[in-house]
Amino acid sequence: MITLTTDNYEERVLKSDEPVLVEFWAEWCGPCRMVGPVLEQIEAEHGLTVGKLNTDENPEIMTRYGVMTVPTMLLFEGGEPVKQIVGAKPKRLLEAELGLS
Repeated sequence: MITLTTDNYEERVLKSDEPVLVEFWAEWCGPCRMVGPVLEQIEAEHGLTVGKLNTDENPEIMTRYGVMTVPTMLLFEGGEPVKQIVGAKPKRLLEAELGLS
C-alpha cells in the first residue's frame, strides 16, 4: 500500500493511469485498523493500487472530498472519484462494491 500525503497525492492518485483506491483513515480509528488488512488482501489479489491517507496529517485532502467519517474509501479513475465506500466492511462486501467479485 502507498502512504499518501499532501506532497505525493496529485502524482500518485490524480495523475495515475490506473485506478487507485484511497483509504481515508486515522491512527485512533478502530474500524480503520480492521479494514487495513482487508485492503492489503484486495490489493494483492486483484492488483488494485491502494493508498492510505492519514486524515489527521492531511486534513485539506479530506476536506476537498467532503469526507466526514473514517474509514472512507474513494475509488479514483482518471483522477476523479467514481465510487465512495464509508465504514469498515467484510472483504466480500468491499470486493462487491468495487466490482471485483
